[in-house]
Amino acid sequence: MGKIITEEQPESNPIIAGDSVTFVWHGDSAPALISDLSDWEINPQTLEQTAADQWVYQTQIPQDAYIEYAFLNLETQERIPDPLNPRSCPNGFGDNNHYFYMPGAAPSPLTRRPRGVPKGTLTRYQLATDELLVGRQRSVYLYKPPTDEPCPLVVVFDGQDYVRRGKLIQIVDNLIHQQRIRPIALALIYHGGNARTQEYACNDATLGFLDSAVLPLARKELNLKDVSEVPGGYGVLGASMGGLMALYAGLRMPDIFGQVLSQSGAFRLFGYQMVVVDLVRYFPVQPLNIWMDTGRYEFLLQANRDMHSLLVDRDYQVSYREYPGGHNYTCWRDDIWRGLAYLFGEA
Repeated sequence: MGKIITEEQPESNPIIAGDSVTFVWHGDSAPALISDLSDWEINPQTLEQTAADQWVYQTQIPQDAYIEYAFLNLETQERIPDPLNPRSCPNGFGDNNHYFYMPGAAPSPLTRRPRGVPKGTLTRYQLATDELLVGRQRSVYLYKPPTDEPCPLVVVFDGQDYVRRGKLIQIVDNLIHQQRIRPIALALIYHGGNARTQEYACNDATLGFLDSAVLPLARKELNLKDVSEVPGGYGVLGASMGGLMALYAGLRMPDIFGQVLSQSGAFRLFGYQMVVVDLVRYFPVQPLNIWMDTGRYEFLLQANRDMHSLLVDRDYQVSYREYPGGHNYTCWRDDIWRGLAYLFGEA
């Protein structure tokens, strides 16, 4: 597949004019466009030839959106780098996506720690799994906020991704410094790699690991509030399968995890509803405070809408938001401060 680069080409891709977005490709033929906008490989978009060596795809996108995309050779199923857009990021599945912000959107400033903002302490531990999780040991980060006062604990699934890609530590440091949340401590648990889906698919063994290993470590190493005195005072958060597991943990252990933050929760997969749906629909309402978000351009949008409606119907305390983006850590990173402020705000 040929690529011809000329001086007449735009300096960057895509070309944005108001809400109109034009993706451009130069060559004898064009690859397909896959993106947040069309459910990726499930629905590749064809570029239209507008000149001998120019191909375009045009669409409308809201001014506040963040979008990831890639070009795909449909014959080989190989991704082709966009020569007009050097901005790319890992997609979590071994490939890179190109990305762009619309003019009304920007990365969250909370991901950068300005000079003078106190920095919490992040320490990595290895815990024996005792056959509750895959492998003999599992890594766990503990974050101690820059305060000596007792704090509530928040357990984070996919801990390594929230540290590296989600910039959660910098965000929490900034939110505490700006007094937008009260100080919180974090226990960030590494996922199980290829076993992640099994461990997060409403798995009671994962909850057993939290109860028998993670919580005792956190109580030993951090200055935590006594959850027996404030039932449900701890939080739990995660994204995608981790978001599913966060709500499941709250439903199964509400006396501990009464504050639930679920980002793009995987409440329905492969056409099947996960067991949390039955727990919400048929079991007694638990004393949970829930914050949910999901992208307008992702495959789990309807599943999250359905879960939100069910929670409201059952009189759960829940706040729900749809952000203008897809299923990725950039969107979760830029949006998570809202959930933390809702659950742990000073007010």
